Amino acid sequence: MPEWFDKWLKSLEVLSWWEVLIYSVVAAFLVQFVVTRVVRMVTHRTKNELDDKVLSALRWPLFLTVLFVGFSVMLKGLEPSDPGVNASKALREAFQSDYGTWSTWTPRATSLMVTIAILFWMRAFMKISDAVLTGLARRVDDFKWIEPRTLPLFEIVTKLLIVGFAIYGLMSAWHIDLTAWLASAGILGIAIGFAAKDTLANLFAGIFILADAPYKLGDFIVLETGERGKVTDIGIRSTRILTRDDIEITLPNGLMANSKIINESSGPYVKRRLRVPLGIAYGSDVDKAREVMLEAVKACDMLAPSPPPNVRFRGFGDSALDFEVRGYLRKPVDYGRALDQVCTELNRALNEGGIEIPFPQRVLHVTRSDAAEA
Repeated sequence: MPEWFDKWLKSLEVLSWWEVLIYSVVAAFLVQFVVTRVVRMVTHRTKNELDDKVLSALRWPLFLTVLFVGFSVMLKGLEPSDPGVNASKALREAFQSDYGTWSTWTPRATSLMVTIAILFWMRAFMKISDAVLTGLARRVDDFKWIEPRTLPLFEIVTKLLIVGFAIYGLMSAWHIDLTAWLASAGILGIAIGFAAKDTLANLFAGIFILADAPYKLGDFIVLETGERGKVTDIGIRSTRILTRDDIEITLPNGLMANSKIINESSGPYVKRRLRVPLGIAYGSDVDKAREVMLEAVKACDMLAPSPPPNVRFRGFGDSALDFEVRGYLRKPVDYGRALDQVCTELNRALNEGGIEIPFPQRVLHVTRSDAAEA
């Protein structure tokens, strides 16, 4: 405790209990006024809203802390064991009850005030951490380790730390021995670990997914089992994707971490290449067929103009000359509609150009035996 703060507390002990009470209330309202009015006038001049959110979160915790410090000094001044203190015998007797004497009631009141203060400070620090992490996530260029995709991970870790310190403070306020609790927690943790190993596996897998980011919110992914959809939520226990049939699939993170996942939205941009294999009859004019197919796909508005579509002659098939028409989609979600449009335009253009799309044919050679001729 700072020396100046200790001297200030000792100076309050020479005052009567009602003087300490009045000074505490006045000091608490003064602190609240300074935070809400004077400091806020300065923070309003800044462009970001972080300082305003921090001040708003600290308003009530500071008020209650100052007020409870005064109350604690007042209760200490009412103790009859303190020499030279202007105590009120009538007030002490008024607080006597079946729960104990004044000397036993005072620590309980102090612990209760500390508990209330800790809960308010815990709530304030949670609000401040959310505001700070959200602000850092928006500044990706300056803080690359905190991004929108990793924000849930940092929020969870921060809240766990805040709650942990709050629990430690509450136990200390009520003078609870933490040694036995820590030993019990260790044994209980081992038992819970064996009983909930699948849940813990999903928990750690969710943390690794958020940190490694094989996919993120809004990405279109293809699962190893063939399902394809948009990632709508990445939780600590599971990942949810929405298929093109508007069916939501929930998968445990442990399964996602150990499966092969194709992320169609990953890479330098969101675009995805569309490939359409096509065959034309032998004897067709290759250059003319290439030109007709290229003009057909250029008329498809579902394809991105850049990079431009192209047509490749891939080889000689059993019944056709094999071509491949290629173009890029603006978004992976357009795959089904773009494939329908491209196939429709190619069929129309080849029919109008007189270019045949062959189908497999088989030539049978029949031989007659001597017995059959006889």
